[in-house]
Amino acid sequence: MERYNKAEILRRVEEEDVEFIRLQFTDMFGMIKNIAVPSSRLVKVMENRYSIDLASLDEIAREGEEELYLKPDLDTFTILPWRPQHGKVARFLCDVCREDGSEYEASPRRVLKRAVEHAATMGYTFQVNPECEFFLFHTDENGMPTTLTHEKAGYLDTSPIDLGENTRRDIILTLEEMGYEIDSSHHEIASAQHEIDFIFEDALAAADKVTTFKMVVRTIAKRYGLHATFMPKPLQEMNGSGMHLNMQLYKDGRNVFEGEDGNLSREGEAFLAGICEHIDGITAILNPLVNSYKRLVPGFAAPSNVDWSKKHKNTLLRVAKRKFQSMTMELRSPDAASNPYLVFALCLEAGLDGIQRELKAPEEFSKDIRGIRTLPRNLGEALDKMKKEPLVAEVLGDVYVDAYRRAKEKEWTKYQSQITKWEIENYLYLI
Repeated sequence: MERYNKAEILRRVEEEDVEFIRLQFTDMFGMIKNIAVPSSRLVKVMENRYSIDLASLDEIAREGEEELYLKPDLDTFTILPWRPQHGKVARFLCDVCREDGSEYEASPRRVLKRAVEHAATMGYTFQVNPECEFFLFHTDENGMPTTLTHEKAGYLDTSPIDLGENTRRDIILTLEEMGYEIDSSHHEIASAQHEIDFIFEDALAAADKVTTFKMVVRTIAKRYGLHATFMPKPLQEMNGSGMHLNMQLYKDGRNVFEGEDGNLSREGEAFLAGICEHIDGITAILNPLVNSYKRLVPGFAAPSNVDWSKKHKNTLLRVAKRKFQSMTMELRSPDAASNPYLVFALCLEAGLDGIQRELKAPEEFSKDIRGIRTLPRNLGEALDKMKKEPLVAEVLGDVYVDAYRRAKEKEWTKYQSQITKWEIENYLYLI
């Protein structure tokens, strides 16, 4: 990503005929929001003078609290390639701040910054590479999304079997035009399912990247008359979509996960142990939807137990030392419906807690192990585990946790009251 100062941004906006600026940020659930302003107000934008009513979005802000303002991160300035070439549109990702310029502690971006700063005090930098899977479905005559697809492609298939290849190509070209470095892309296991992979980056840049990535994917898909969805499990008999999180932890330029003979170091084992210890309590953040738990079941290449392995690819955590690459720890349970800022912050802090307490990793998975605990089986169970997890409150803050839990408990209660097609088909005739 390019780095800019205010003068360079003003010059580029004028030279490239930018007429509108989008000030983007995420709500507590990771949904991208924005204010659009004409480029004539760019100086006002860079003086952090645009305010928002956060309480109207997600109820984090308390009543009577002072106004909150959007502070653009100048390094995130980019011109949106899919907008008009005359009268272009650019965007900033913004921090949510108070009137005095201090960052609002319940802002998702601030939550991740705090975790990164904590790691820095211990001498660590956290590098991640999230793998976001998504489906491309047809839309109906009104442009509304369906779960229909004509394609039958599978893992690593190409055109003409892979009918979404051109869409995926244009997504990549758009991302590259915005300054993102793409490592690879391919068709995934399920029909109409795709994956685009980036390079490793520091956690904050990667979270910004995921937020932008989801916007780009859905925008370009719409141009092809398709609907892109990051819903974890849209098709009952197909694999779901995850956001596998590849992690590396560096100290003094060295990946501390690297041990001898291709094994995890003691720090690496402790980091892994910290995630295993806290995973139940953070799952409601990593897997935030009722639908998320339809993916985390056996038989669909997704984890359902708290386990790890160097060989078995469907465990919760996979430790890999690939040719020409540094040791990587892959967490396979998160999905892209989650807020990446919160996911990265909680995974980092869970791992750091393991290092600080010198925790020992559980025994590596084998078919002979008995009594492995399962991940939370539904959103209600995950929320109950979250209540009992001190780390979540420490990382997110009590205000954030209370607001998040209230919203998700409401969602879970509403879901439980629904009468499903399955119930009608199985009970109506017999009982």
